[in-house]
Amino acid sequence: MAGVLATLCGVLVAGGLVLAVAGFNSPSAQQGSSSTGLWKRVVDSRLGGAVRRRWWHVLLAALAGVVAAGLTGWPLLVVLVPAVGYGLPVVLSAPANRDLALLEALDRWVRTLGSLLPTGRSITDAVRVSVRQAPALLGPHLRLLTARLDDRWTIEQALFALADELDSADADAVLAALALAAERGGTGAGATLAALADNISDRLRALREIETERAKPRIVVRQVAIITVVVLALALAFGGSFFAPYGTELGQVLLAILVAAYLCSLLFLRRMTLPRPRQRILRRAA
Repeated sequence: MAGVLATLCGVLVAGGLVLAVAGFNSPSAQQGSSSTGLWKRVVDSRLGGAVRRRWWHVLLAALAGVVAAGLTGWPLLVVLVPAVGYGLPVVLSAPANRDLALLEALDRWVRTLGSLLPTGRSITDAVRVSVRQAPALLGPHLRLLTARLDDRWTIEQALFALADELDSADADAVLAALALAAERGGTGAGATLAALADNISDRLRALREIETERAKPRIVVRQVAIITVVVLALALAFGGSFFAPYGTELGQVLLAILVAAYLCSLLFLRRMTLPRPRQRILRRAA
């Protein structure tokens, strides 16, 4: 009876937290409230669909932990279930590939510059005009580049500063070629940009193939992890006294170690799939 009451109290507390966060994030609360307190500012700073989904995910994981601890009598599950419920999707999700996204943006920008140079524009003028059609990833950086040119920076200084901001070996190759073409007065710039575009296309194709191959073991590990969690949850629910040793103090410690080792192994596998950083070729003089 005491375990049932404890579970019910935990459900009510977690449900109250969920409803509180949902109320603060509801449109009526955002539009009708005029509070300027610290809590309101904190809540307002967390608006957005992705952040709201993350909050719901955390709260539901915490609720599941409270329920599991109440049903089994294992207090450690209050921590372990949210850790697994929130940590597994993060560890098993595909990491963002900044190199691939940046290379796609550079490809579009270089092709835009290549279409502007035959009209008789210089490298500097083509860079200024290309800001209007810049990819979203490069737009803020190119607007800053144009502002620096307006402040009487040389094209080489502005391009090298952009290279430091992008911090990418692929961007270094493109910007170094543009700096050399600008230094020669634009001579051969069209051929240089055409060769750059072809080189970027080849590297994009290679990166996409590599990303596809990296995704295959990640999908297998994700499937194995889901099956493992489901089987263990069902065994814990219907296994009777098989898991009883884990209810002792020593068993709780061993359970925490096993779960931590499992999550760390998945994190290690995730790190193995991350692309290695490439050495840059441009460094601005101090």
